[in-house]
Amino acid sequence: MSERIAILDFETTGMSPAHGARAAEVGIVMVEDGRIVDRYQSLMNAGQRMPSFITQLTGITTAMLQAAAPAEEVMREAAAFVGSAPLVAHNASFDSKFWRDELERAGCPASQDLGTGLFACTVLLSRRLYPEAPSHSLGKIVRHLQLPPADKAHRALADAEMTAHLLLRMQADLRNRWHIPDPSHALLNELQACQRKHLGRWLSNTSARQTQPQLPELASMTPVKATPY
Repeated sequence: MSERIAILDFETTGMSPAHGARAAEVGIVMVEDGRIVDRYQSLMNAGQRMPSFITQLTGITTAMLQAAAPAEEVMREAAAFVGSAPLVAHNASFDSKFWRDELERAGCPASQDLGTGLFACTVLLSRRLYPEAPSHSLGKIVRHLQLPPADKAHRALADAEMTAHLLLRMQADLRNRWHIPDPSHALLNELQACQRKHLGRWLSNTSARQTQPQLPELASMTPVKATPY
């Protein structure tokens, strides 16, 4: 089943909107049919300075932010780009907070149902599918799985592209290794919520449910009593 999914990454001025931090750059990669089909990236001016230690990590300077489009304008473009596609992020508990906060600041209408649904998180998924990995940080899990590395780590679009390759690998492994033909976004949310001690049973039951569905006409039939001879 074809499903369009948006993979999101932010670079920010701090750790949390609750502490006054704002988004500084957004990168979004759209995947469909097992491949990347579109991209969106923009720096954004939220009226804040970029701390020097984040500049050292990302290369993003205060001058670059001051020359960028207003944050509200960028977020309206990002919201239009995502549309109704479900969202994925690496460490989604971080990116989802900025997504929701910046959408609210931009006045994006609630009817778009953006930022209110569950994010699939490739950190949580990686911990379940690749428990042998030495680390589940983005760069290290990408190297562990021998996926394409980023040209510019710690930039929003580059990190979103690495996350997209990780997501596509996870979906491919669910199909090929665990015989789950439709690893949809909704199923990924189920998987990331599954306790690891129950993971084997969940994978087995999900595979059986998708590959051996109970025929509705048989399920509704009344059992026939055996006729004595």
